Amino acid sequence: MKQVQIGELQLGGGDLFLLAGPCVIESYDRILMIGREIKGICERLGVPYIFKASFDKANRTSFDSFRGPGLEKGLAILQRVKEELQVPVVSDIHTEAQIAPAAEVLDVLQIPAFLCRQTDLVYGAGLTGKTVNVKKGQFLAPDDMQNVVNKIREAGNENIMLTERGCSFGYHNLVVDMRSLAIMRRFGYPVVFDGTHSVQLPGGAGTSTAGQREFIPYLTRAAVATGVDGLFMEVHDNPEEALSDGSNMLYLDRLEALLRDLLDIHAIAHRGGR
Repeated sequence: MKQVQIGELQLGGGDLFLLAGPCVIESYDRILMIGREIKGICERLGVPYIFKASFDKANRTSFDSFRGPGLEKGLAILQRVKEELQVPVVSDIHTEAQIAPAAEVLDVLQIPAFLCRQTDLVYGAGLTGKTVNVKKGQFLAPDDMQNVVNKIREAGNENIMLTERGCSFGYHNLVVDMRSLAIMRRFGYPVVFDGTHSVQLPGGAGTSTAGQREFIPYLTRAAVATGVDGLFMEVHDNPEEALSDGSNMLYLDRLEALLRDLLDIHAIAHRGGR
């Protein structure tokens, strides 16, 4: 397994790591509060932590849905959070034009699932030398992600992470095939499980995406038992008033107990170096 360098963190060496934060930047004060709480939890549990929040949610269901502060303001906020919390930060990029300014601030450039086959976007992100986290498209088989890996490697970049976030299953539903985690780990790069987007019901609320957050613990436990290197979770102090993805975000006050369970499972799954 290749290890990925993100700031001072070296990931993929056996310790379970976490990418977490609110879905979208709502305000500086709120995301800073959420990030500070998650950082404290991770420090208590010895979990390497990367803060996540999107500066722009470009693939919302409805034209009228809240998208975030945008590239310039959003990156400025993420820079402040990064400096205040002293943790790496990750956010989505959606266009080639966003790559260069995003790479000035972000430690991890994230390719959304719907864009994982956009060659110029993936290759351009790879050219920055930053770690690139690609979410597997809901329409792809896990084997297909080898082609995505190869595009980043063509850019001379080996700092790659792959994230599973569920596959389309009929209308308004996703399922997770746990085999995909094992298959993608064969490529030799850290694999992350997205425990919150995997419980989405895309478009399930008509003009917005619905979700079933009650299944987050079940899927994350199964993924860690299967064998993953990291977890991605969107977390909010009050998901009911969140401006995006509220129905599938984890309550902040439930994160620590869940992480404790997951660390116990991870220790068993990796017993004997497996």
